Amino acid sequence: MTQALLPEQFSTLEPFARTWCLDTESQRWDQRMASDMTAMQEFYDAGFPLIQDALAYCDKFPLDELPEDARHLLHLVHSLIMVAMCVEIWHQPEVVDGADAVITRVSDPDY
Repeated sequence: MTQALLPEQFSTLEPFARTWCLDTESQRWDQRMASDMTAMQEFYDAGFPLIQDALAYCDKFPLDELPEDARHLLHLVHSLIMVAMCVEIWHQPEVVDGADAVITRVSDPDY
C-alpha cells in the first residue's frame, strides 16, 4: 500500500495527489498541458468543493513550517487553481485567445 500524501480528512483527494501535488508552477503547467479535459474535470469536481476547507487546514500552520501532508495539500490547491480556468472557461488545457501563452520559469520563488 502506498503512503498517503494528504491529511486524512482530505483522503477523497488522494487519487489525485501523485499527479497533482507538484512543487513548482512550471511542473503544474506541464501537467496541465499533458492532461486531457476528462482528467482535469474529475480533479476539479473532486477538489473544488473542498478548496476552502483545504486552505483553512493549511492556514493553521506558518507557511515556512507546513507539515509535509499540509504542504502537499497546498500544492494540490495550487494545481486545482491552475486547472480551474481550463474547466470553467476554456474547456481545453490551452489558453484561448492568449497568443502563445507559455510559462517558463528560470527560478522558483523561495518559500
